[in-house]
Amino acid sequence: MKACNQCGKCCIKYGDGGIEATVEEIDMWAIFRPNIYQYVREYKLWFDPDTQQQLSQCPFLEKLPNQKANEPVKYSCGIYEDRPQDCRLYPSSINEMVRDECEMIETFDLTHPKQAQVAFEKLIDH
Repeated sequence: MKACNQCGKCCIKYGDGGIEATVEEIDMWAIFRPNIYQYVREYKLWFDPDTQQQLSQCPFLEKLPNQKANEPVKYSCGIYEDRPQDCRLYPSSINEMVRDECEMIETFDLTHPKQAQVAFEKLIDH
C-alpha cells in the first residue's frame, strides 16, 4: 500500500454534500471560522453563500500547481486543520478505498486483503 499521493479522488467524490460535519464542528466554525461556516446550510455541507445552492465540489479543495506538464494533478485541503471529521476519518476501510478507486491501493493489496488491511491500519495510526 502506498502513502496518499494527493490525487483528490476522495475529496472530489464526496465534496458535493457527500460528507457531514458534527454539530460541534459546525458550531465552532460559526464562532471561530466564519470563512468555513458561510458554506453551511442547516448543518449540511457545502453550499454557495450567494445562491444557497449545493456546490458540486468542496470549496476548500485546492489544486496544487504542477511543476511539470506530465505530472499528475495534486490537491490540497484549504482547511486541513479544521476539516470535518468525515474527512479526518477517510478512508475507513480497504473496501471503501477499492470502491473509491483510491490510488493508495496497489495490485498486491487487492490479491492479499488481510495484509492490505494490516498495512492500512499502520498508515492510519500514524
